Amino acid sequence: MFIRSTGQYQLTYGSGPGFARVREGTNDMLNTPPFPQEPEKPSSKRKAQAASPLNFCIILSKDGRIDRQIDRPLEEYLAAIPAASIAWIDYSTKDDAKEIEQLAQIAGFTKLPIPKLSTGFYSAYEDYDTELGIMLPSVTIKNDTMTVHPLFVLIRENFILTVHSEDINRLLRFSRYAQPFFKRISAMCTCDKITMMLERIIDENNDRNFEYLREIEAHGDAISKSLIEEKVAKKHIAHKIYQMKHILIDYLNVLWATKDVINSLQYGDADLITNDEKLLGRIGILSDNIERHIELSEQMSNVLASGLEVMQSIYNNQLQSLNNRFALVTAYLTVLGTAFLVPNTIATIAGSGIMEGHMAAQWWYLPLLVISTVVATAVSFVWVLHVWKSRKDEA
Repeated sequence: MFIRSTGQYQLTYGSGPGFARVREGTNDMLNTPPFPQEPEKPSSKRKAQAASPLNFCIILSKDGRIDRQIDRPLEEYLAAIPAASIAWIDYSTKDDAKEIEQLAQIAGFTKLPIPKLSTGFYSAYEDYDTELGIMLPSVTIKNDTMTVHPLFVLIRENFILTVHSEDINRLLRFSRYAQPFFKRISAMCTCDKITMMLERIIDENNDRNFEYLREIEAHGDAISKSLIEEKVAKKHIAHKIYQMKHILIDYLNVLWATKDVINSLQYGDADLITNDEKLLGRIGILSDNIERHIELSEQMSNVLASGLEVMQSIYNNQLQSLNNRFALVTAYLTVLGTAFLVPNTIATIAGSGIMEGHMAAQWWYLPLLVISTVVATAVSFVWVLHVWKSRKDEA
């Protein structure tokens, strides 16, 4: 595992190359709203009862009957597929990077290069005519930790296999409504069914990813509000803005990676995908949604960048104010130094023996020192005012 530190966050690459986890070191700078959480994992009691992580299979038989099976071995799901019109198997693993290749072999995917599929940068698309492999990024944020998990979608003949980490359960909601969904597509041909299922799976994954953009915007708004609060340390705000912008960049990478996969599917070039323009248009809608969220993310990035510019302006103003203070002190010292320079010179001459050492005893000696001091102070003060005025005119 490779870890790269960035300020108070750590960018950890795990669960297969190209996947990142961003962890915040401290959370006491600003009171920002919490990120939404994924559904809680099964309890320890339930884990003890189940021999494997949560999984399910939904089968549409050729006679129109729909069967739902939960928490069974993968081999038992596969045994029912030959008699099915279409089947969807969702399997969660503890280490998807290591178990995905084994699960693909058990499911009969012999053409797909699983290592190549799992090493893409956030996403991957592999089409081998009778087999189609897709990797999508799934974002989760827990306890101020941003993690990008891979969601594998493997398609062969009449069934779809989705494999993901047990830390994400975003397809469970769709699985609850999968039976009526299967009824609606039961009259379609196999490639149309596969396309509709794939479009719905991608849409469910995108919806969960989009939710975190709203939370990122809420955090950015809290940071913007803190800029006008005098009691908040500006140095902490600058770090917070940079960290937020870093998370946003990773989020943009997730959106672009998802869009690459959708663009590959949009034209129906794969043999397993339909050629129906109407169904392909539904995939095009997914691409449009991604583009809108990319625009929102880029606008958010510009807002955060402007926040950094504001912080830089604040620092420059503080430095300029400090420089003006030093200039004012220097001017006062110049006036005082010049004021005492002339009488000091006269006193030095008087003590050097001129007028046989009786110059200091003359009645005009003391008035001379006072007058010279006043004149020197006035001349130096007028000169300093003239210099400052000329600088202001130049500015």
